Amino acid sequence: MPSHKTFRIKKKLAKKMRQNRPIPHWIRMRTDNTIRYNAKRRHWRRTKLGGASPVRLMQPVLMGRKADYSGNLDSARERIPVEEVFQQLKCTREGLSTAQGEERLKIFGPNKLEEKKESKFLKFLGFMWNPLSWVMEAAAIMAIVLANGGGKPPDWQDFVGIVVLLIINSTISFIEENNAGNAAAALMAGLAPKTKVFRDGKWVEEDAAILVPGDMISIKLGDIVPADARLMEGDPLKIDQSALTGESLPVTKHPGEGVFSGSTCKQGEIEAVVIATGVHTFFGKAAHLVDSTNNVGHFQKVLTAIGNFCICSIAIGMLVEIIVMYPIQHRRYRDGIDNLLVLLIGGIPIAMPTVLSVTMAIGSHRLSQQGAITKRMTAIEEMAGMDVLCSDKTGTLTLNKLTVDKSLIKVFIKDMDNDTLLLLAARASRIENQDAIDASIVGMLGDPKEARAEITEVHFLPFNPVEKRTAITYYDHNGDWHRSSKGAPEQIIELCNLKGEMKKKAHEIIDNFAERGLRSLGVARQRIPEKTKESEGAPWEFVGLLPLFDPPRHDSAETIRRALDLGVNVKMITGDQLAIGKETGRRLGMGTNMYPSSSLLGNSKDESISGIPVDELIEKADGFAGVFPEHKYEIVKKLQERKHICGMTGDGVNDAPALKKADIGIAVADATDAARSASDIVLTEPGLSVIISAVLTSRAIFQRMKNYTIYAVSITIRIVLGFLLVALIWKFDFSPFMVLIIAILNDGTIMTISKDRVKPSPVPDSWKLKEIFATGVVMGTYMAIMTVLFFWLAHDTDFFSEKFGVRTIRGKPDELTAALYLQVSIISQALIFVTRSRSWSFVECPGLLLVGAFIAAQMVATLIAVYASWSFARIEGIGWGWAGIIWLFSIITYVPLDIIKFIIRYALTGKAWDNLLQNKTAFTTKKDYGRGEREAQWATAQRTLHGLQPPETMFNDKSTYRELNELAEQAKKRAEVARLRELHTLKGHVDSVVKMKGLDIDTIQQHYTV
Repeated sequence: MPSHKTFRIKKKLAKKMRQNRPIPHWIRMRTDNTIRYNAKRRHWRRTKLGGASPVRLMQPVLMGRKADYSGNLDSARERIPVEEVFQQLKCTREGLSTAQGEERLKIFGPNKLEEKKESKFLKFLGFMWNPLSWVMEAAAIMAIVLANGGGKPPDWQDFVGIVVLLIINSTISFIEENNAGNAAAALMAGLAPKTKVFRDGKWVEEDAAILVPGDMISIKLGDIVPADARLMEGDPLKIDQSALTGESLPVTKHPGEGVFSGSTCKQGEIEAVVIATGVHTFFGKAAHLVDSTNNVGHFQKVLTAIGNFCICSIAIGMLVEIIVMYPIQHRRYRDGIDNLLVLLIGGIPIAMPTVLSVTMAIGSHRLSQQGAITKRMTAIEEMAGMDVLCSDKTGTLTLNKLTVDKSLIKVFIKDMDNDTLLLLAARASRIENQDAIDASIVGMLGDPKEARAEITEVHFLPFNPVEKRTAITYYDHNGDWHRSSKGAPEQIIELCNLKGEMKKKAHEIIDNFAERGLRSLGVARQRIPEKTKESEGAPWEFVGLLPLFDPPRHDSAETIRRALDLGVNVKMITGDQLAIGKETGRRLGMGTNMYPSSSLLGNSKDESISGIPVDELIEKADGFAGVFPEHKYEIVKKLQERKHICGMTGDGVNDAPALKKADIGIAVADATDAARSASDIVLTEPGLSVIISAVLTSRAIFQRMKNYTIYAVSITIRIVLGFLLVALIWKFDFSPFMVLIIAILNDGTIMTISKDRVKPSPVPDSWKLKEIFATGVVMGTYMAIMTVLFFWLAHDTDFFSEKFGVRTIRGKPDELTAALYLQVSIISQALIFVTRSRSWSFVECPGLLLVGAFIAAQMVATLIAVYASWSFARIEGIGWGWAGIIWLFSIITYVPLDIIKFIIRYALTGKAWDNLLQNKTAFTTKKDYGRGEREAQWATAQRTLHGLQPPETMFNDKSTYRELNELAEQAKKRAEVARLRELHTLKGHVDSVVKMKGLDIDTIQQHYTV
């Protein structure tokens, strides 16, 4: 059925459903033959399964509202009580057993949308359907239609050759993308949504795909609702339904109401019973009526621009040939067609879509092996150009393994000891599904069960990013009701309404903790005389402060230094106090130029920055503290306005807007489903080093793609200009079939570029079309001139015969074809070694696969030139003597290509010769490219950050130390670097604090463990 007719049928179906009108049989069968509309009962039923089993309970009725595909989820309808839901689903609040779940899974199917199975054959043919392939297909038609003239038969050899070339490209693309796709699918399966489900009487984490109607699930902050469900008893949830309805604000869902698959929990925690899964959910039905759309990304635009440039170059060359050959030179019709085919076949970079897409697919697989799974393929090129990374502190720069220093706990209530304060904090913590803070506090108790011993929990308020605290309502064995709460100290101070000296004392302690790199946690308690969970209770009482220590990762300092060397500025974005942010930044060597979140709104009280524009402040800052999720979005927005390519890490549901806004949204390990959904890259390993490794890999992938595009443009110009001049100046007719052989051998070699060994760019990289086109035109023109020079020497002179003693080939067009074929083949393929390197091509070692493919292809080309005697291709073997001469000429021609590359780079950026003179890329005599000097510079910077004298201040009179030899100086530098790095370890920090404070090391070590 035509697609436009199907679309009209779907519109009719949706309209009739909204109007409660019966749906004709022909519409019902053509849209989905597994369901039917019963006008009397007004609900959906499965027609194939039927019966009185739970299968007949098909969704919208149990949601307590009608299935309205117009997007209005609030149509009034009588709700079915939750108890009746359990009766019809034949389940209880205890959930299902594993056996029941498996039985229902067979009936309802997996909880996921049906994926359209793509035809392998159509996918294969799809690789022949792009503008570059269309030009080749036009050339094939031209070979048998237009070439049928001048008393000669159609050019079947060229037609077959072009078809073979198209099939080779499609086959390679199909195999490589299929392999990469299978690997990516296996990795993405590991990121399948998880959910907490109550099976066999206990809570377990399972794939959301195994859910069936009747399952009991737990929904909490940051979860994407895995299936349509009805809420049980508990506090209302804040649900974001924007993915379903477009509503920008979260809606409040009360117990008994329905939540829809695909919506996101923004606040709260509750249990729910599943009533619909997979294609039977509201989301599944809506998705069934909506066709997917494909956005044209930046990568596709670049590909199109390069392809159009090549096609236009060929079109201009063909136009010039037609004008000169026929009206002016009066060439024979068939000879002119052959020359046009040479330009058309040889000039089109037919392998470009294949090489670039395969390079990106293979690169994506390599990234996943390093712990970074790309959800959006074009994020690779954006990560290669990233110059600013906004990183979370907790869990990314630090270990997120919090420890409580019991000896430093500050209690604000008389007759209360540290153990009682810890107990109150533990009661306000989760004993299941714990985060790092809950785990650290409960872990300080002798027995975790003490957190709920002798009390009965009435209500628990989970953490949310707005209130930044947790709380528990409970009553003790005497029947007295209490609340205890823990959270961000500022929130707890405000909750308790502290005033005067008490507030000042609390802030002094918080600042004191922060100066030592310790986070603070406030604890409060409250009596509830009314003995109801809804009661406001008596005034809150501030109990005390807990110091938490989150040690930096052992590799964070080195990773940040690597990032700065790569041109990526790392900014710390933390919700902790400013002093903690500065202390962490000092330890990690990322600077202490940090500001409070108030400065983002222009409300800073610091006079030194009050006059600086916000966007400039954000650009120059090393980080921000006290940040809320909405601040992250503003930071990304301002950096993008300053033309930065910005990456943002996040893990929570409220990070989603910033992750979507960023050029590269990165969901860190253990991120919520909502954060993963909004991100472009999902990390499976913790820490910043994974991101920096991903940046290096992305730059290597991008470098391969950039190398090939320069090569492709160069070859197009080289073929078009070279053969145009030969055809018009000497009226020489080169064989289109031999150009096909060059193209086929080139494709086989160039395909290996996707696995080539390359040096990532030392700075952020991006598509620079001016550089690509300029380099391609200049190099292509140079090689075309060399080809014309070679042809002139072989066609019009006896230079090679006189100098090397070989027989002349003047006046022998078939042998001239063989010689010209070999010269073009060698230098064309050798060009890839120039474009793939940033410095001298003979210095940067290529991949063995590329070298092997080049040698094999040119051995075949040489054998053809030496021995081939093909009358249909107008070629005759020239012997090994001429082959040796052509190889020597090609090597001499190859040498200046590197110099031309440097000249072009200098002309475009003015930096190429700087690189040469500063020994950064081309000429390097220093060991490890001057790594020792860079480490010494880093050590100097670190001494300054730590308040130590720089080496030049300590040893400014070098004449006093002439007895120190070079070896001693190097040893001193190594020792200095090692000592400074020791400061970035937890052990090194503790030792230094112990020495400064004069504390007992044995007492300290039992609390700070790595």
